[in-house]
Amino acid sequence: MLKEKKHMDERILVCVYYGPNGERLILRGCKIAKRLDCPLYILTVDSKPFDEMDAEKSAYIAKWRRLAEENDAEDFILKDNEERPVHKVIAEVCRQKGITQIIIGQTAQSRWEQISRESIINCLLREIPFVDLHIISVARYLKNPVNNYDKGVRAYLVKEGEDYRLVFKHSKNVVYEGIFFKECGTDFNNGIFRFMNEKETLQVEVIEDFVKDFTNVDLETNDDGS
Repeated sequence: MLKEKKHMDERILVCVYYGPNGERLILRGCKIAKRLDCPLYILTVDSKPFDEMDAEKSAYIAKWRRLAEENDAEDFILKDNEERPVHKVIAEVCRQKGITQIIIGQTAQSRWEQISRESIINCLLREIPFVDLHIISVARYLKNPVNNYDKGVRAYLVKEGEDYRLVFKHSKNVVYEGIFFKECGTDFNNGIFRFMNEKETLQVEVIEDFVKDFTNVDLETNDDGS
């Protein structure tokens, strides 16, 4: 049974999309909701019916449901088989639940905009102008049980032969811009480079200044949004 919240004048909605940042967004929303002692709702929107989703999407939804239960969220809302624009669905849920604050990640925002071909933020501001919007950017910290990394710094990748070289000054040759997390205790630029690639967040390994492939490195991120 859910504990009664003291501050019902505030209600938070976390909007998540498939990918590694969904869990971080939910935990961020949980932290804010606990601080305010107010109800928390979690929403994801998909154009496909639930029974037609692949194993990866189903696994994300199962994890988000579990997180909602573990953190005493009021409800996890799955809007599947949706033909309406995403912002229309979010706005409808906000009206139904009396939402006052929305938390949406940079990646989810970009992916939904890619699908709908319009700015989610502008549409939400037009649909529900009295709801506060929080856009959570790519985190500048990494947390891993084995390796320790320094605080992230702005960096770039330039093409060099078949690979990409890490540099710290912008030039006309820059292909990707992102955040570099240097591994502690090394004299070389070894670590993780995080960047947006075709509207999706990737974390790739840097070995002595070079990125040789774009295999995503699955490392935990902190949940404070720094």
